Amino acid sequence: MSRTVRDAAVTVFSALLVAAGLKLFLIPHQLLSGGVAGAASVLGYLTNPKYISAIYFAINLPILIWGFIAVGKKYIGLSMLCVASTTWFLAVIPQVQVTKDPILASIFGGVIIAGGVGFSLRAGGSSGGFDILGSIITRKRDVPIGTVLFVMDGVVILTLGFMKSWDSALYAMLCVFVKSRVVNLIHIRHVKLTCFIVTKHKNEMLERLNQLPHGVTVVNTEGGYSHEGNTMLMTVTTRYELAELRKAVMSVDPTAFVNVLETVEILGRFKRLA
Repeated sequence: MSRTVRDAAVTVFSALLVAAGLKLFLIPHQLLSGGVAGAASVLGYLTNPKYISAIYFAINLPILIWGFIAVGKKYIGLSMLCVASTTWFLAVIPQVQVTKDPILASIFGGVIIAGGVGFSLRAGGSSGGFDILGSIITRKRDVPIGTVLFVMDGVVILTLGFMKSWDSALYAMLCVFVKSRVVNLIHIRHVKLTCFIVTKHKNEMLERLNQLPHGVTVVNTEGGYSHEGNTMLMTVTTRYELAELRKAVMSVDPTAFVNVLETVEILGRFKRLA
């Protein structure tokens, strides 16, 4: 299976999760997930819930057009597929009240929707709406996308509180909080790691690491016990790319000593993932 087909399949599955979380948990209790889906839900609750899928698509359309200009074709192409699939799934999935407890509905609805959002982001697209705006901010400011979505979703929740009830708004806030935490666990491109690699195969290791997108610093070292000369290579990568780095190191020197630390802040040049 080619990567394009795989990414498209993951995107459609992500759309199914988003739609299922809405139709099975949130909409039966007239709750929100935040974002464009939340805005569409508010309008649907005030008019007719059966129009939520159409409203969702209508709000997403101008955002997708703007994102096509600001982000890129592949990202928006997958986002359009996700929005179209979510719209269709919202129309065909029956509205079923899985639980009568609105708190459980908020939590599990948030987890399921977050799974859809997170997997679509990892596939290289988004579930549309605020995810596109959040991705643009994350790429420019390098902050967790779940945090960005949490802030923007707050506006939609306040609207629900003023227009419907504050109980519903507080349930929605719980859902959005759960969603933001799960999205941050799945979408990990913003998490930076500093890797220290001690090896005797300096040239081969450098040649292999230079094929990766991030720079490498070389430090000549000496073993404190053996007093033998070694080379320590330092590079900063992301948690998303760590598996590829590990594979590269082991392919050159399976006996290399590797120490991986989470990085709090980076100043200066660092190539961010598109």
